[in-house]
Amino acid sequence: MLSICGKPDVSILREGLERAAWLSVHGSGDRQRHAAEFVSYMLKRAGEEGGAVYRKALEVVEEGRARGSLKLEGFEKEVDGRLVKVVGGGAELERSRSGRTLLRIKIAAEVGGVRRDYTITYGRYGKNNAAVGFAYIREEADAERFSALVEALTGKRPRMRRMKDGTIMIMCTREHLDGFARYAELADAIARWLEEARR
Repeated sequence: MLSICGKPDVSILREGLERAAWLSVHGSGDRQRHAAEFVSYMLKRAGEEGGAVYRKALEVVEEGRARGSLKLEGFEKEVDGRLVKVVGGGAELERSRSGRTLLRIKIAAEVGGVRRDYTITYGRYGKNNAAVGFAYIREEADAERFSALVEALTGKRPRMRRMKDGTIMIMCTREHLDGFARYAELADAIARWLEEARR
């Protein structure tokens, strides 16, 4: 929850402010106008509270405005001397055997001249219901390529850990998910999953 000045009448969930910021850019008609007015009001109130509160509110607003603003297909960036070229991708929600809602992100990319289809699955874990994504890869070279892809798309390298059976586990956090949400092909499914998985 983001509390602008500690009073209940202006405390909103981070996702709510992000969504309003997104609507202020990508919405239409009255929804866009009302969202823009709301975001402007929230930033004004945050400014009244001081530097740290304003910077946090502005960060949330900028993340919201950036959601869905980029395209996966045709994306290119160099990471650690490897050219990352994204061919395409998408995301979908599915149910686990235990009934939990999962988010499966699939990205087809060429990294360092090697084309692969990569999948990362997000779920909610722990006492704080944290959004965490996992991918499991057998070959170290593939794990390094996948890590470079995640870094290229989100700006942050994921954590990697070798399991006892030799499989490499790649772990992405909410910060990575926010980076993935900047891409139009993933943004809607991520927003739906965040809403559903929070319940």
